[in-house]
Amino acid sequence: MKLLVLSFITISLLSCSQSKLKETNMENSNLKHTSVNVQKSEEEWKKELTSEQYYVMREAGTERPFSGEYNMHFEKGIYTCGACSEPLFTSESKFDGHCGWPSFDKEIAEGKIIEKKDTSHGMIRTEIVCANCGSHLGHVFDDGPTDTGLRYCVNSLSLGFEGDSIK
Repeated sequence: MKLLVLSFITISLLSCSQSKLKETNMENSNLKHTSVNVQKSEEEWKKELTSEQYYVMREAGTERPFSGEYNMHFEKGIYTCGACSEPLFTSESKFDGHCGWPSFDKEIAEGKIIEKKDTSHGMIRTEIVCANCGSHLGHVFDDGPTDTGLRYCVNSLSLGFEGDSIK
């Protein structure tokens, strides 16, 4: 029984986890959109982002589950791209996905996120990146608990937050 429970937990965590994408995966991606607005060299990104942010957003890495600043953050406001500050999600679309990373059920507006096919680690998943700057955010899954049926599983390091100033 313990082995079954451990296996279930491991599979659940893997469904949310991100990893470094191979260049071939990026070349064979199915894009919802084809270009980004912010065009910077990797050297420019390295100067602007922390090493942890660079690893996650530019190398498609992941932060440890349950460690991110926004995992259990439920203030009212807007979640933005951590690299370019583009608005991506509202606090109204955030929910506790029980996966260790911030979860949302929809993007703030159509076209804010690019979806790419990710076949790393022997799995087929849908990677999500910021449509404005191309930074890796996480993955989207079709197991969300709301009417959209979606769960955008996002790294906290890929996000910024602008609190709602209206009280």
